[in-house]
Amino acid sequence: MKKLPLGITTFSHIRDKDENYLYVDKTDIAYNLIENGKYYFLSRPRRFGKSLFLDTLSDIFLGKKELFEGLYIYDKWDFEEKYPVIRIDFAKGKILDYNDSNEKIQEILEENEKALGVKCDSEIYRRKCFSTLIEKVYEKYNQKVVILIDEYDKPILDNITNIEEVYKIRDGLANFYSVIKGSDKYIKFVFMTGVSKFSKMNLFSGLNNLQDITMMKKYATICGYTHNDIKTTFKEYLQGINLDKLKEWYNGYNYFGDPIYNPYDILLFFSNECEYKNYWWQTGNPNFLIEKLKTSTYNIPQLENIITNEETLNTFDIEEIDFVALLWQTGYLTFDKKVQKRENTLYKMKLPNKEIQLSLNELFLKYLTNQKQEIIQYQDEIYDDITLNIPHLEKTLKALFASIPYNTYVKNELAHYEGYYATVVYTYLVSLGFICIAEDVTNKGRIDLTIKLPNRIVIIEFKVDMQERALQQIKTKKYYEKYLNEEKEIYIVGICFDSKEKNIVEFQWEKISKRDSKE
Repeated sequence: MKKLPLGITTFSHIRDKDENYLYVDKTDIAYNLIENGKYYFLSRPRRFGKSLFLDTLSDIFLGKKELFEGLYIYDKWDFEEKYPVIRIDFAKGKILDYNDSNEKIQEILEENEKALGVKCDSEIYRRKCFSTLIEKVYEKYNQKVVILIDEYDKPILDNITNIEEVYKIRDGLANFYSVIKGSDKYIKFVFMTGVSKFSKMNLFSGLNNLQDITMMKKYATICGYTHNDIKTTFKEYLQGINLDKLKEWYNGYNYFGDPIYNPYDILLFFSNECEYKNYWWQTGNPNFLIEKLKTSTYNIPQLENIITNEETLNTFDIEEIDFVALLWQTGYLTFDKKVQKRENTLYKMKLPNKEIQLSLNELFLKYLTNQKQEIIQYQDEIYDDITLNIPHLEKTLKALFASIPYNTYVKNELAHYEGYYATVVYTYLVSLGFICIAEDVTNKGRIDLTIKLPNRIVIIEFKVDMQERALQQIKTKKYYEKYLNEEKEIYIVGICFDSKEKNIVEFQWEKISKRDSKE
């Protein structure tokens, strides 16, 4: 059985025959890129295989033919034609501030000088040193230079909550990267990767010839694994595995080609006795999402209904980071489908998979309720109520809202809005893995919340300070008719909150019978 290349970003290590590692061939994409362009930019979430792809490109240009035996590119690329490679890698370690960023750049330049056997004047300015490095490498090897930049944006992301430092870092990086455009005659190929797209922040004002391949269908599978990759390359690991469940948990990233599995999750899943856990989520620090929510009034239930445009997704302004763009670029949202409206192409977004659905909503719960251990208790009770005992849901939800500390309402921006109460209920339900549809469209209006279970449908209408209207609205508009053909039992629930009491003051429910549906 081949070994799993967990945490390995060195292509030569993975392709070492003595090591016997699994490898999903991406050299067809690499070949296509090299043959059809010169300057590229790719945005993908962290731990998605960007670094390994860059190292693959490096070994192609360095002419290490023996590593590519049996791969797509082996008999198509002229490995005798070798090119020197400059590597700019910010992926290692944390950048603390502007000065640390400058020191890191200097360290990277010195590493390249040593690796390539050239020497720049150590006293000269970093921008000039980079320019000199490119020119000297070209002269020494009598060959154009390849430049590979990994995690170009990490110095900024590491300091994203410190606006003053971020602006200085941004300006320094923009000045540094501008060298590339001025050195065009010495350059064979440039590939730059990162998590975020700072094109609207003038970071690339001096490098406006980058081709952004992030959303191009033909490069959709450049990072990550397809379902076919799982069934073929990982075939030895699939005994006893429910592929539908595997897909539900870790697949779902969509760049308009084949849907992608999170590669980090897949490798950890098979390494940990095939236990379903939120592996990728645990390696991140999503608290920055909460910091963003603290200054936002974003409607969490609308995450599955977002329709946005490319301009918004491509924007990552330092002071006004769009919450949807932030979630997409960091891997917590993905594309559902394209939507054509008049002359414009829009994008409907979704949560990619169950790992993100469960983890993200648990994070939101902690923010919304300031609860910790209580979350597990209420999750258990709500699960039992929704699946077995709808009448008991009233008691559970009243206890839940009574347990939310008063200062949560004082400090939480969202708590000042009527949608807060519905958002808490919605977030609890989604964190349990239920299929929940917020603003569920019918021919007579929108259902606040629909919960779809294997054997039942639960329709909920929320009101604040408006008693005796929630359930009546469902009945008057016959929202339940949408689901009569599904041959499931249907419950309708009306919940009214009192904004002063900060709790439920009315809970009404009915089970829809065949007689009701005919009236």
